[in-house]
Amino acid sequence: MVINGRVVPHVVPTTDDDKESAFAPPVSARGPGHRGVPAALPAPRTLVVGGVDQYLRIPFLRHLQAEGFLVAAAGPGQPEPFQRAGIPFMPFVFDRFLSPIADRHSIRQLSALVAAWHPDIVQSFDTKPNLLAPLAARNTEGVAVVRTINGLGWVYSSRGPGALALRPVQRALYRFAARYVNATVFQNHDDQSFFQRAGLMGLGIGRLIPGSGIDVEGFERRLKKCSSAERLRAELGLHGTEIVLTVTRLTRQKGVPALLKAAAHIHRVRPSVRFLLVGPRESEGYQAISRRQIDQHAPYVIATGPRDDIPALLRLADVFAFPTEYREGVPRVLLEAALAKCPIVTTAMPGCSDVIRDSETGYLVPPRSPDMLAARILDLLSNRARASTMAHGAATFVRTNFALSLTVARYAALYREILACRTIPASAAVSCTESRVAELCQGLEN
Repeated sequence: MVINGRVVPHVVPTTDDDKESAFAPPVSARGPGHRGVPAALPAPRTLVVGGVDQYLRIPFLRHLQAEGFLVAAAGPGQPEPFQRAGIPFMPFVFDRFLSPIADRHSIRQLSALVAAWHPDIVQSFDTKPNLLAPLAARNTEGVAVVRTINGLGWVYSSRGPGALALRPVQRALYRFAARYVNATVFQNHDDQSFFQRAGLMGLGIGRLIPGSGIDVEGFERRLKKCSSAERLRAELGLHGTEIVLTVTRLTRQKGVPALLKAAAHIHRVRPSVRFLLVGPRESEGYQAISRRQIDQHAPYVIATGPRDDIPALLRLADVFAFPTEYREGVPRVLLEAALAKCPIVTTAMPGCSDVIRDSETGYLVPPRSPDMLAARILDLLSNRARASTMAHGAATFVRTNFALSLTVARYAALYREILACRTIPASAAVSCTESRVAELCQGLEN
């Protein structure tokens, strides 16, 4: 359909709340005096491009609406979750792995979506969209691009020859895409330092915004609505056991081999412990852990596949183990485990160490260290008072530093800085980096 002369995707309202308008900000965001865009100006249009987990950003999008932005999403997956939230959704398909022919097709597809909806800002998340979105938006005048580096992914996590060979290629792609990027957001300090050292920033603004944020109130409501622990134990065959929960993709980079070795050691000294592995395996290609590897540890290791009752499982678990060897942004599941007050053991990897402070809010162990992982899990199972103290500390830390409202306010402030600089003459806008934003925008007001 056409709105104000622009082609926009059709959205089917599904509830009374959604019928107001998918393209208008919520009532709470309107009117003079709102901290967002003044009522006299059109609300900025923001297209958020992401991967298969794009639906998890619906709360982020709704909070952006409340800040006075018109939002739409593009990515793979089904449109129904976005339709239920009253958010325009545009299907956008790309190959997660290196595929030049498929990538060219994806750039053309996304370029057409950008030209049709003509957003003021294109916001990308995930490695491949961060490379494709700047190239797709470069030919549409007046579009600013913000990319969020939520981890460095497989290329900088694996020590294999394929990953090592791809590192210079990916750095070159990041540098090329940076020519068309107005701002780069980092979720952790390690990634920001890496981009600065490697010269991958370009001329755009650099900003640290920890994590993707978590809807604290929404998650705590889900915790309260969980099914009974006894019913869940019966379903999973876990009566009379202690439970160590892991929620992740079942791959080598996610540290599952180290976890299985730790589980074998713990089983010998504490046979009542059961390890519950929740997450996809079959879809993870050659990096996936084989069914045989898991079956070797039956019955004390149980792999359930993906589940949608993670809050209930976190409430049931005695320990949450996250043994990743992957260059994460800030793992969402660590934030959820912290809010559920489930004691945490994870690896001292970028992103994980931004959430957990060793021996204060949980335990950090080196990656690929099954003996240390086992020792820390056993410590939490044996010393429940210490485990509870650290878990409560983690919950407080996450509420204070990773609340979604705080995260979105930081993104909204960044978007407004970028949009303000667009009114500066082109000769000045070239040098409109973070250090000059305030000075230039103040000059406009005067």
